[in-house]
Amino acid sequence: MRKLLILSLSCAGVLLMSSIGLAAEAAGAEAYKDPALSLIYAGAVVGMGLAALGCGIGMGSGLRGACEASARNPEVSGKIMTTLLLGFAFIESLAIYTLVIAMILLFVI
Repeated sequence: MRKLLILSLSCAGVLLMSSIGLAAEAAGAEAYKDPALSLIYAGAVVGMGLAALGCGIGMGSGLRGACEASARNPEVSGKIMTTLLLGFAFIESLAIYTLVIAMILLFVI
């Protein structure tokens, strides 16, 4: 019940704050009249959001597994930590690649 309350309050806060940003007059308002640019912006935002979500889930799952493995066998916690950090670097690189592609879409095209 508490998680549902926190989730609903977070969603409400995001929706209320986004109305403030969308109500402001943009400096380059003529750029938003092109539907293709709007689709590019929306695609970049959704892509980065999905990448962050997937990486967060992957990192959480990896951390849970590492904690369980260290609890079962504390002697090899150094090797587990090394593997965990290497895995985190690979997972985070996926989000960074998505960020680079989103920046290319937003500023070059």
